[in-house]
Amino acid sequence: MREPLTLDDFARLARGQLPAATWDFIAGGAGRERTLAANEAVFGAVRLRPRALPGIEEPDTSVEVLGSRWPAPVGIAPVAYHGLAHPDGEPATAAAAGALGLPLVVSTFAGRSLEEVAHAASAPLWLQLYCFRDHETTLGLARRARDSGYQALVLTVDTPFTGRRLRDLRNGFAVPAHIIPANLTGTAAAGSATPGAHSRLAFDRRLDWSFVARLGAASGLPVLAKGVLTAPDAEAAVAAGVAGIVVSNHGGRQLDGAPATLEALPEVVSAVRGRCPVLLDGGVRTGADVLAALALGARAVL
Repeated sequence: MREPLTLDDFARLARGQLPAATWDFIAGGAGRERTLAANEAVFGAVRLRPRALPGIEEPDTSVEVLGSRWPAPVGIAPVAYHGLAHPDGEPATAAAAGALGLPLVVSTFAGRSLEEVAHAASAPLWLQLYCFRDHETTLGLARRARDSGYQALVLTVDTPFTGRRLRDLRNGFAVPAHIIPANLTGTAAAGSATPGAHSRLAFDRRLDWSFVARLGAASGLPVLAKGVLTAPDAEAAVAAGVAGIVVSNHGGRQLDGAPATLEALPEVVSAVRGRCPVLLDGGVRTGADVLAALALGARAVL
């Protein structure tokens, strides 16, 4: 292949180099993967309405999110175990994001410590959190993030347990022994190598919106809710005091048959009514996709 020019080019290269089961874990979705496919397909149905002769010499792609100005309305969404794709893992991702001035959302299930990732970063860092049955595990991570200079917390609200991901089940996928959840050592959440078992063993299924205030009070950081797809949940999130909402279906990895995120975006934006920024993840592959999300009300995409 010639020099890769698109994310699809990079994906093809990665698929040729990664073990098949690892690729399936990274790229797969829940159930029949209808929602996974829909996330991209909906962008393909968008038609842009260009304006001729706008009189602008250089477009300004920067955007302000939670008090920080990003040079483009794009951040890196949380993904577990970057070491599955490259031995340098999350610090390398943070360094690359920093070179562009773009934010990285670090996963609870990172393979490197929060502090090590922060040391490599030169752009905003946010920490994605699951709520564990032992709430002190979650609150402790939040305080560590604050002390390491992270600027926000992203509470995942669509995962009382992980979705039924058939590729992983068929492959018997387990995280290799040399890759560990570096920030969860000594907790119940670190007790299994299979992602599904992580959630069964450790996630708090009784989680409700009251935890947003508790998380903010413990850390002093703004809290965003990731996994909102409907107006009622958007209203509940705003009422709970979130600093932002991420319209997300977990990359099609949770509830197969849930709406594509771009489909859900206008409903959520309408419900929020400008009271907090709305971001979107899922299916974004090109600059035109970013533009479509912004035109439909997103402040930025992950």
